[in-house]
Amino acid sequence: MNVIHNARLDLNLFVAFDAIYTEGNITRAARTLNLTQSALSHALARLRDVFADPLFSRQGSEMVPSPLARALIGPVRHSLKTLTDSVQQARSFDPAAARRSFTIGLRPVLEATILPPLMARLRTEAPGVALASVQVDRRDLSAELAAGTLDLAVDVLMPPGPDMRCRRLARDTQVVIARADHPGLNGGLDLERYLAHSHILVSARRKGPGLEDMALAQLGRHRHIALRCQHYFAACRVAAASDMLLTMPEQYAHSATRNLATRIYALPVEMPPLDVFLYWHQNVDAEPANVWLREMLIPLFTP
Repeated sequence: MNVIHNARLDLNLFVAFDAIYTEGNITRAARTLNLTQSALSHALARLRDVFADPLFSRQGSEMVPSPLARALIGPVRHSLKTLTDSVQQARSFDPAAARRSFTIGLRPVLEATILPPLMARLRTEAPGVALASVQVDRRDLSAELAAGTLDLAVDVLMPPGPDMRCRRLARDTQVVIARADHPGLNGGLDLERYLAHSHILVSARRKGPGLEDMALAQLGRHRHIALRCQHYFAACRVAAASDMLLTMPEQYAHSATRNLATRIYALPVEMPPLDVFLYWHQNVDAEPANVWLREMLIPLFTP
C-alpha cells in the first residue's frame, strides 16, 4: 500500500486498465481509447510498476488477467463510474432525480413566509431534495458561503465581500401591530400615540436598539420597551393580548397575525425600506444545482 500511496497515479492508467481487461487485447483496447498501441503498452508498464504485478499475461493475441487484476477490476470500475457520475451531476442538475441536501441561511422572520411555498415546490419538482434552514451570524456569512457550509443565504443588505454575489429579492416596510380593540388607538396611530404606549422589541441580540429606535433617536424621541423577545410569533400573541405595540416587517405581519384579533397600522416614523437580498459565493455562481435553487427561491419574494 505504501508503494501505491507514494506513486504518482494518473487516473488515465485505470481507464487503460479497464479497457485492457474489457477488450482482452492491447490493439483493440488502444483503438477503443483512441490511443496508439505504444501509448497503451506504456500505461500498462506503469501500472505493473505501481502494483508490482504483471496484471495481464499474453496468451496468443489475448491478455489474460492475473488474480490481482481480477480482484481490482470491480473496485476500479465502481470508482470510475462514481467519478463519471459525479462529473456529470456537477455539469447538470436533474431536480426530479436528485438526492441531496441544501443549507440556506434564513432568518426566523422569513421562514414562515418562504418555507411553506418552497417546500411545496420541492415536493412536486424535487422529492429527493432535503432542505436545512439555519440562522447564521452576519459576521460569519461570507466565510460559511466560501466554505460551502451554506449554499445560499437570505438577509438584509450588508457589505458583500469580493467573492460574494448578491441579488435583491424584495423591498419591505415596517408596520405596527396592535390588538383590534385597542382603547388608545380609536383615532388611528400617529407618532404621539405611538410613543405613549409600551412596546415589544423582537431581536436576537440581548441588548441594543431596534431599527425603529434609531429612527426615533434621529428625531430626538424615545419609546418605552416593556418586552424584548426573540421571535415575532410570540410577540404577535403578546400584542394581541395586551395594549403593547409591536413594530415588524409588513410581509410577515400579514401571515403572523392571520388568526389573531389584531390590526395593522402604518409606522408613524419615516424609515428607509427593508431590502432583502439573496447571497451566494462566486464558486457556485454557475453550478447547476445552486442556480436551480436560486431560481426556486427568487419567485417566492415580491420585489
